[in-house]
Amino acid sequence: MSVTCLDRPDRRRAGEGAGALPFRSVAAYAVPGVSSLGLSAVRRVFADRRAQRLPRIDFAVCADATGPLRTDLGWRVDVEQGPASLIRADLVMVLPTEKRPLTLDPAAAEAIRKAYERGAVVAAFGAGSVLLARTGLLDGRRATTHPDLAARLARDHPSVTVEPRARYVDAGQVVTAGGTAAGIDMCLHLLRREHGAAVSQAVAVDLLPDAPCAWSWAQEGDLAELLAWALDRLDQSLSVDDMARHALMSSRTFARWFREAAGTTPMAWLREQRLDRAEELLRTTGKPVSAIAREVGFQPGQLRRHFTRRHGVPPAAFRRCR
Repeated sequence: MSVTCLDRPDRRRAGEGAGALPFRSVAAYAVPGVSSLGLSAVRRVFADRRAQRLPRIDFAVCADATGPLRTDLGWRVDVEQGPASLIRADLVMVLPTEKRPLTLDPAAAEAIRKAYERGAVVAAFGAGSVLLARTGLLDGRRATTHPDLAARLARDHPSVTVEPRARYVDAGQVVTAGGTAAGIDMCLHLLRREHGAAVSQAVAVDLLPDAPCAWSWAQEGDLAELLAWALDRLDQSLSVDDMARHALMSSRTFARWFREAAGTTPMAWLREQRLDRAEELLRTTGKPVSAIAREVGFQPGQLRRHFTRRHGVPPAAFRRCR
């Protein structure tokens, strides 16, 4: 199997030397018809949480021109910053849109390229990945988009290696994801990559109360405690029954509540946490892949299968390319 290595992020900021720096400003680029759900999700992930003693991240919405912008649902967004603001951001996020055809203003394309050249991380999801491809920054790289757009991306940009089944693809300084749910996962992944697992987990827990939930979970502290309890036992063979017993619920009630609150099943959430931990260990330790698999509760073959599905490359190749 041929493997395309992940790019090593440059991360140099203008005037700040060549050290690896976590991003402190996010510019979300929106075009007319921008996805209301996508914009809302990104804005919520990168909300100001200094009151929770989390790092300050400045968030701004940028467009081709300042003034009112209509979303796919007709909502009005008052945009105060134009394309030039993209150049100064540490993280540029190209948002999806429902408007067709998918075209990118030349001034915005140039601003995104300049942001990349000065060391910014550039990310996109859904139709945003197709817009990002118009800048040329995906050429020669692996990328993903919404499954409905994967064939189009591959056809229009043959130099891009499209991974239609990947939830998100981390190519170092350029990161892409599938639909909105995958886009949220990508944003949390970027927080984890740049600011650490504790910050990403705190934001993930904070997002859960915003999910539609027909069940009344007593206190957010109880939910946070359950998640922390599970995260401390990733090396164990946890089941839905185990988690339900700890939450003092029946397995059926717990599974239904968890899916409605978190938008996923308990075991799918647990799998993603195991993959997150494995990724962190691959980045920060020299432990053998088999040992990492055991440490996060996978058999080696399971880790390879799930990791390849997420990243498009197996764990060993991922480590070699960092």
